[in-house]
Amino acid sequence: MKEQFIVVVYDISNNRRRVKLHNLLKDYGTPVQYSVFECFLSDDQVVEMKRRVIKLIKKKVDRVRFYPLCNACIKKIEIPGENDILSKPSEVIVV
Repeated sequence: MKEQFIVVVYDISNNRRRVKLHNLLKDYGTPVQYSVFECFLSDDQVVEMKRRVIKLIKKKVDRVRFYPLCNACIKKIEIPGENDILSKPSEVIVV
């Protein structure tokens, strides 16, 4: 299954919607800064995530942006600091 890397950023003024969006995005990626998520997703997951985000936000006042990055761009990402590591999440199997 082909996956893509997407950075999701948002500016939501309403606290309740902002928390709901943050929790929703945790289903798809990793929060790396306040209002910024990095996601490795299949095409189906991207469609699902966008559908859920659009259903949650108020389009006239909320701002959400999806930035897909190609493999060449991912390799150029610089992360100064020892605690920040860009990595694809490993699959977890719970038995």
